[in-house]
Amino acid sequence: MSEIGAYEAKTHLPQLLERVQKGERFIITKHGHPVAELVPVNQRDLDAVNQVITALRNLRSDFAERGLRLDDLLQEGQNLRELAHEGHRY
Repeated sequence: MSEIGAYEAKTHLPQLLERVQKGERFIITKHGHPVAELVPVNQRDLDAVNQVITALRNLRSDFAERGLRLDDLLQEGQNLRELAHEGHRY
């Protein structure tokens, strides 16, 4: 992966984007320190995404077979958003 300074990246952004579309990746630095990564959007790991979706569907089926509902996991007054973020530090 190539490193490029922020000023140079700004000056040559259209050319960099052309190269990124072809699969190249760049680390953008500011005063020699990495601050950002320029990568192609289509570089997502679709296999990993599909594995997570399959695992969630299996979990949902497993809950249904056991007669569990999502509401059963919530504490009194808790909503789904709070359950999803439980244990997160902000």
